[in-house]
Amino acid sequence: MIKKVTVIGSGVMGHGIAQVYALAGYPVRMYDLKDEFLQKAMELVRSNLSLLVQEDVITEQQKAAAIELIVPTTDLEEAVQDADFITEAIPELLELKWELFSNLEKFAKPEAIIASNTSTFPISRLIEKATTPERMLITHFFNPAQLVPLVEIVKHDNVAQETVQVTKDLMSEIGKTPVVLNKDVPGFIANRLQAAIVREAFYLLKEGVADARDIDRAITDGPGFRWSFIGPIETADFGGLDVWKRVVENLAPELDESKGAPEVIEELFAQGKLGTKTGEGIYKYDNVSVQDKIRERDENFIRLAKIKNKL
Repeated sequence: MIKKVTVIGSGVMGHGIAQVYALAGYPVRMYDLKDEFLQKAMELVRSNLSLLVQEDVITEQQKAAAIELIVPTTDLEEAVQDADFITEAIPELLELKWELFSNLEKFAKPEAIIASNTSTFPISRLIEKATTPERMLITHFFNPAQLVPLVEIVKHDNVAQETVQVTKDLMSEIGKTPVVLNKDVPGFIANRLQAAIVREAFYLLKEGVADARDIDRAITDGPGFRWSFIGPIETADFGGLDVWKRVVENLAPELDESKGAPEVIEELFAQGKLGTKTGEGIYKYDNVSVQDKIRERDENFIRLAKIKNKL
């Protein structure tokens, strides 16, 4: 039974994951290397929770209770020694993760489950040097972790089935939608589907078929509108498999088959234009606060989650 959890890493994903556990009533130890990292993370948690209060998702009392349940620490052994479930959310560097897992196996209880939030590495690579792989798997949250319901659970041949079931139950209990992969494939499910769309979107942009704003609108007000409730496979059923057979046969030869990053992304990357984090990417953010854009995004996500009964 899971009673206490630990989140390793307090960055973009870690602070949101810690918040989710705390809102569900779990005592959380949040570990990072420096106090300033943890202070910033707690500021973000407070801001996130204030937004949930503003949108009538939680009360001020629930906000205060959640904050009280998160204990920041720079002591790894202290962070994990009593944990029943540990979520790793550190940078995507394999050697760094191997080193961390080695320490977790040393400091954590033998029965503690160790889950990685990686979006890059297959579980087979992560457990290569593990001595207790039967308690390790992947729980891939989506950014922003405190709002997006999906969590992909990636297992491997040596993981205990009880570990998978306990993890799935925990994700459901904290309000997430867990999906379990039967095979360990790069990119898992959602990122593979997302990458296919992004590749084609940038191809259309490069070819001048439409501008960026209209390409984005074609998704948000088209397929994306229905995908929030009906996925692509069920969409095919609704449309008729005879129809989709012809659609794929006709379109497949015309689709982009690039194997690398889109040219537009490569060019902007070389110029240091990385998107909201630098003030310019495909779009320019000169006249609007990036924080305002993030807040607007989160407000919209909250309202959608309410409609879907996911908050």
